[in-house]
Amino acid sequence: MRDFLRISPKDNVAVALTGLPAGYRINGDGLTLELNEAVNPGHKFALKHIAAGEKVIKYGFPIGEAKVSIAPGEHVHVHNLKTLLGSDLCYSYTPSGAAGLSEEALAGRKRVFMGYERPDGSAGVRNDIWIIPTVGCMNSCAREIESRCQALAGNGIDAVVALTHPYGCSQMGDDQENTREAISALIRHPNAGGVLVLGLGCENSNIGVLKEGYLKDCDLSRVRFLQGQDVTDEVEEGIRLVNTLVEEARRIRRTEISVEKLIVGLKCGGSDGFSGITANPAVGRFSDLLNAAGGSTILTEVPEMFGAETILMDRCENEEIFNKTVKLINGFKDYYRSHNQTIYENPSPGNKEGGISTLEDKALGCTQKSGFAPVVDVLAYAERVKKRGLNLLSAPGNDLVSSTALALSGAQIVLFTTGRGTPFAGVVPTVKISSNTPLNVHKNNWMDFNAGSLLEDGVRLEDIGAGLYDFVIGVAGGESVKSEAGYRDLAIFKQGVTL
Repeated sequence: MRDFLRISPKDNVAVALTGLPAGYRINGDGLTLELNEAVNPGHKFALKHIAAGEKVIKYGFPIGEAKVSIAPGEHVHVHNLKTLLGSDLCYSYTPSGAAGLSEEALAGRKRVFMGYERPDGSAGVRNDIWIIPTVGCMNSCAREIESRCQALAGNGIDAVVALTHPYGCSQMGDDQENTREAISALIRHPNAGGVLVLGLGCENSNIGVLKEGYLKDCDLSRVRFLQGQDVTDEVEEGIRLVNTLVEEARRIRRTEISVEKLIVGLKCGGSDGFSGITANPAVGRFSDLLNAAGGSTILTEVPEMFGAETILMDRCENEEIFNKTVKLINGFKDYYRSHNQTIYENPSPGNKEGGISTLEDKALGCTQKSGFAPVVDVLAYAERVKKRGLNLLSAPGNDLVSSTALALSGAQIVLFTTGRGTPFAGVVPTVKISSNTPLNVHKNNWMDFNAGSLLEDGVRLEDIGAGLYDFVIGVAGGESVKSEAGYRDLAIFKQGVTL
């Protein structure tokens, strides 16, 4: 295994792949220097003298500027590096000629998965029964129904799950709209073989409102509605309705489905200095493979595009998509300003401990999950994918909120890269991909796929990406991931006032 990595020939910093002691000497590849202090794995050190005010280059792009003069071999981090990000930028469309992978790169890759055909033409990777409250007041009832119906899982039913949330009432404007759109998107989701919509009766987002304004074109043959105030025992009636859903859902069997109907969300959380070197590029390779095969991927976490957004803009397939991307980026900045918050209050403490210093540093690593394919569309929150290929989605960086948003837009699976580890999972199978091997070993009960092996000599990105592609096809066909053993989290995007 190498001791350090210079990602691009343009870089004036390198990343330590192992803990490097003070006095460590580098002599080769045109470099001669000695570390004047210890550098932890994932952290950066200067390859040359960097003057105060000079740009620090990583991934071939600026990740900030030096606060002070930095000597060769000196640790480069938050103490001597600051962001270059500030006010809004003026963007221009300069297409880079982005392209996906060739047919040769897809050779040997499966073009089908074993999934569930749904009446609306979509495809599910699970045959779950979902219990969805329209309002937080019904959460306890939903959980009780879930608990008492657990024995129904199996024999063609993957899980019986209550997707609880605190909203549906006392909300205004965009928040109420987000909740209604989210609930409606979940009702439509193809991973659910049956859905029990559990209302109260007096809430703003009640069953009548959803049916009238949001579900008119929805196939309701696999949906049951129950309003708690209308029955004597809402739990017993809920259990009865779940049993009818299970009986009908068990008639559906997995069948071969083209990967053109597979939509995969791309997400990172708890990133470290290796995420942009291993896990995120591996997901990017997967994304290119799936898009080349006719499937779709979704990239979100808009605030973590700041500093790398022009890379995505230059890959927009036309000027209309470019303009939508500009609106996506500036719209999120306006959202921050409307709440008097700092736009660039990022990265997190865990990111910094892992070696990420600025938002540009984080963004340039984060956006690598998108690979190199052209951007075909930009989606509003809870808007469903309409065009096959790489889509951008309006949602924040928060792990639970953004993972939920990916599912609302139709993702049947979410790929979640991490250098720190987390047990959480979204409402759809959440594949945890470790950026480093020690994490994969230490938290094997959380992690599903190790991209940290990319740091080993002779391991190629092409092989890791192909292995991840095959792994995901297996998950789509029913192979479970670690987080499915009990974890399921839903978080609707809240932006404004609560009454």
